[in-house]
Amino acid sequence: MIIEQIYDKGLAHGSYIIISKNEAAIIDPSRDPQPYYDFVKNHNAKIVAVIETHPHADFVSSHLQIANETGAEIYVSQMLGAEYKHKTFDEGDQISIGKLVLKSINTPGHSPDSICVLLYDEEGNEHALFSGDTLFVGDVGRPDLRENVGNIRALKEELSKNMFHSIQSKLKKLNDDVLVYPAHGAGSLCGKNLSNDLFSTIGREKLSNYAFQSLSESEFVETLIADQPFVPKYFGHNVKLNKAGANNFKESIKSVKHLTSTKEIEEGVLIIDTRPQVEFRKGHLKNSINLMDGGKFETWLGSIVSPNEQYYLIAENSEILESLISKTAKIGYEATIKGAVVFENMMNELINESDFDIDEFKVDQTNFSIVDVRNKDEVKAKRIFDNAIEIPLPELRERLSEIPLNKPILVHCAGGYRSAAGASIIQQVSKLPVYDLSEEVLSF
Repeated sequence: MIIEQIYDKGLAHGSYIIISKNEAAIIDPSRDPQPYYDFVKNHNAKIVAVIETHPHADFVSSHLQIANETGAEIYVSQMLGAEYKHKTFDEGDQISIGKLVLKSINTPGHSPDSICVLLYDEEGNEHALFSGDTLFVGDVGRPDLRENVGNIRALKEELSKNMFHSIQSKLKKLNDDVLVYPAHGAGSLCGKNLSNDLFSTIGREKLSNYAFQSLSESEFVETLIADQPFVPKYFGHNVKLNKAGANNFKESIKSVKHLTSTKEIEEGVLIIDTRPQVEFRKGHLKNSINLMDGGKFETWLGSIVSPNEQYYLIAENSEILESLISKTAKIGYEATIKGAVVFENMMNELINESDFDIDEFKVDQTNFSIVDVRNKDEVKAKRIFDNAIEIPLPELRERLSEIPLNKPILVHCAGGYRSAAGASIIQQVSKLPVYDLSEEVLSF
């Protein structure tokens, strides 16, 4: 028996390969199927099953592509309402993989159609639980993503009650030594308090996870709903895309139009400039948002840009550009790239940013409008400036009218990534200077 976790740090997403006697099953695969193909080939196995624990909101799955290219069966809950060829996999249903058995457990809570997959080893013992977005290490899946999307829709209060019973009546009854392999780790927006650990045991979760403690249903519901993180714009789009099944990964990224020059960019269309903020400040094109390449690029792209909004993608070189196109495809955003291009230093057409005088700011902060683009929970935990206008970055483009434009504007966050994006967004509507303050915050 082989269990291999494939982990995508950018989306904090864990998928799994299970192999026994030259047969393989893939659980919750990411958009690019190649890592699964390579691993299975190295172990002389054939993919015979692909299992989706639910229609994912935070990434695009390659389940349909894998099935089309390998002949594997796709297994999902009947409640998912899948639009592709599949076999239903609900409470008590079983799949044999070599000498192993995979059993479905319906666990609504994160979504109405969520399942967990319980693996029985060669001796028929409970060995591992592939818990999808139902159970994480130290947390459970958020219940507020299916109120307006999916085959079955449900209010967060209803799904919270479902989660209570899924944990207390089903998962809590599993043996303590059963391994827990979740679909996400720390950094995912599918929960609020995920551990950095990428696996656990049922016994550990019984001791440390609040969801397993002796709470009443109403106490559990209140705890689960409270303080969930923001919902990126792309989440609903991905649920629909995964329900239908995504197009071939390589074909999709190859279809992105590449421009030979930034002069081909049409005026008025959004530009995502991924260069480092230092380079962006030296000069950038009008209507550009500085969304730097980094570990969470795809999450912030899908939080700031709407799913059907066209945009240009700029990078500092061709290698980075191709990597970024692949990242956009992980959330289904490659189809709306109007053009991808390497940055050109056209000095007479670029916007240059003014230098910020920190001493002037220290003398009289009232000469500036301060915008805090951190998330609500961060602001609640610690306010940096009492007079700051608080607008989380994912909401900034829609709330620009709340920012006074009669004096210079300072934008800050926790580390500089979001403030660089925020400052570039505000710059598009302000005739006065807009500064990124994050590098200076620690001096106050």
